[in-house]
Amino acid sequence: MVQEHHSLKLLLVAGMAGLLTGCPAPGSRPSAPSQPYVNPSSAPSPSSSGSAAPRVSPPQPLPPSAAPPVRENHLSPATRALVAQAHTLIAKGDLDAASATLDRALRIEPNNPLLWVERGRLRLAENDAHQAEGCGRKALALASGDRGAERQAGRLLADALRAQQRNQEAHAVESQPYMN
Repeated sequence: MVQEHHSLKLLLVAGMAGLLTGCPAPGSRPSAPSQPYVNPSSAPSPSSSGSAAPRVSPPQPLPPSAAPPVRENHLSPATRALVAQAHTLIAKGDLDAASATLDRALRIEPNNPLLWVERGRLRLAENDAHQAEGCGRKALALASGDRGAERQAGRLLADALRAQQRNQEAHAVESQPYMN
């Protein structure tokens, strides 16, 4: 009886291990191997020699209507509240507290380009154009695919470059496709 229980336990463990590794359970029938999709128009015709291997068609591009939608960044409720609080602090002239508040928001959503734009605008208000430029570049890198965020990041970057008397670079940023 103990040996029977031990054998049943081993069989159960083997079956579970098989499920985890993709192996069939003991006593189960193996499934038929899956065949690659063959495009009927590229399959050899019955009149052709039977020795040719079937050709697998390459993946077809998605039609324009099935293309993924354009990405759009949003602030979460928590970061939205922190940005509103930072704007209130800026209006009161407390730029240090506003900066600390935006830093809290960035700890929550470090990859949100809208927060980097907010931080860069604050750095411009603090007359730190180099930091504002860095924030603009970071926001632009994170905003790929979001035309609105790209435009805001580009505007920040151009303003930061102009504040550093780098007008040609600012003009080059403004001539980018995402700025139109």
